[in-house]
Parts: sequence; C-alpha cells; structure tokens
Amino acid sequence: MAVAEQHNFEAVALLPSGRWPHARTRRLSWDLEKIGAELLIAPVLMDVVGPRLHISPLEGLPLLQMSAPSYSGPAWIVKNVFDRVLAVLILMVIAPALLAVAVAIKVGSRGPILFRQQRVGRGGTPFTMYKFRSMVVGADEHKDDIADHDIGAGVLFKVREDPRVTRVGRFIRRYSLDELPQLFNVVKGDMSLVGPRPPLECEVARYGQDGAARRLFVKPGVTGLWQVSGRSNLSWDESVRADLRYVENWTFMLDLSILRRTIRAVLSGDGAY
Repeated sequence: MAVAEQHNFEAVALLPSGRWPHARTRRLSWDLEKIGAELLIAPVLMDVVGPRLHISPLEGLPLLQMSAPSYSGPAWIVKNVFDRVLAVLILMVIAPALLAVAVAIKVGSRGPILFRQQRVGRGGTPFTMYKFRSMVVGADEHKDDIADHDIGAGVLFKVREDPRVTRVGRFIRRYSLDELPQLFNVVKGDMSLVGPRPPLECEVARYGQDGAARRLFVKPGVTGLWQVSGRSNLSWDESVRADLRYVENWTFMLDLSILRRTIRAVLSGDGAY
C-alpha cells in the first residue's frame, strides 16, 4: 500500500491465492480508494479472456461466469465468407509470385512442384493440404536417418538445418512462401486463414490429456497464434497453449490482429526452418 501511494499508482492488480484471505482483499480495496487507485483482480482461468467472462450476481455475491465458446452462428458464417473471399483476392494478387516460385522449384530440383499431405481438419476430418515442395523427393523415407536431430520435444518432428530441404526450399521456408498454396485449401473450405496449426494424422493419434484435441473444434489455419508467437521455435506445449488460447477466445477482431502480426512475422523470418 505504501508503495502504491509513494509512486501514485492508478491501479493495483491482484492474483487470488489461498493464502490471501477475502478480508485482506476488502481492506486493500478500501485503502486504495483513499489514494484514488483501482483494484484489479485477475481471474484464475488459464487462457480464457474477453467476451466469455461475465460478472453474474448470486444472492448478492458477484461471481465470475465463464460461458461456453460458440463455434457456429452468424459470426462463424462471416468468418468463412471473409476467409474465402480474401483468399481468392490474395491468390489473384500474388499469381505472378506463385508462378515464379513454381518455376524455381522445377528448375532447382527433380520432382513435383506441389507437396500434398494428409492433415486433420475440423472434427477430425482428414483433408489433403497443399504446399510448395521444399524437400527432396522421398524425404519421408529418410526421416529415420535424422531422428537423432529431432528437437520437437514431443509430438512435433522438427530438425534445424534439415539436410532434406533443397536450396530453393530453404528460401521459401524462411519467408513462408511454401505455405501459399494453402490458400487453395481455404477456398475449398478445408482451412481458414487463421486457426490452429493443421496437424498430421500421426500427431493426432498421439494427443494426450493436455487438451490438444480441442484444437480440432475449429478449422486449422494458414496462420495463427503459433505463427506469430515463434513458429518452429515453439515447443510442443507452447504450440498447444497458443492454439488453445485461440480456440477458447476467438473473435473476428482477433483474426484481424493475427493477420496483421503475420506479415511482420513472415518478413522477419524468425523461427522458420
């Protein structure tokens, strides 16, 4: 209290604890009133914020109510329409860049231009995801050869300086150009522009009790909180937390914020390998 008064604090945040009695909280609020400061009490709810939290009185006692998330209705219709329209517009604008990348891949190494892979979408429905090929043909056959270099720390398989990545592939991965064909998945309705990371079937089979399966409540995204929070630098647990934070707190404004932050993340190239 003395520190708040000395530094003329406008507000003091309090995290509830079993060792901090109710009477002490009430006394603190009274003391802060005297210096014109507000008391902010943080809800003890992991990764749930915003419109899902409400104050609901019960017998004169204000309680924090957490409403269930909604993954349907008008807001989600707007999201789906926005996703497809914007994806089409982006594809029209970047068509020359797509052609240039396709030519570079074809000239740079033997094999197809596109890489097709089975991923798991909303509700556990599998779909074929498109990416520009960034590895040599038959890369999966050599996965066991580099298993000792896996830094995924869990379900994800990640290798820095992966020898299977081609020279062109290294460049397009750094700036996420390899992911641009996923815009066709958005147009088809398999993916959203923003959402959780699209998991492999083998990853879903290894989901445990950490709530990772809840990511499948919505469509996977071309970008998401995992993309703007560190990309491949994230551990498995960090990746799950980022995706669950999105699933639990989705709003249309959150999508717009992530799209804006994605541009900065892609240009920096941080965490891409």
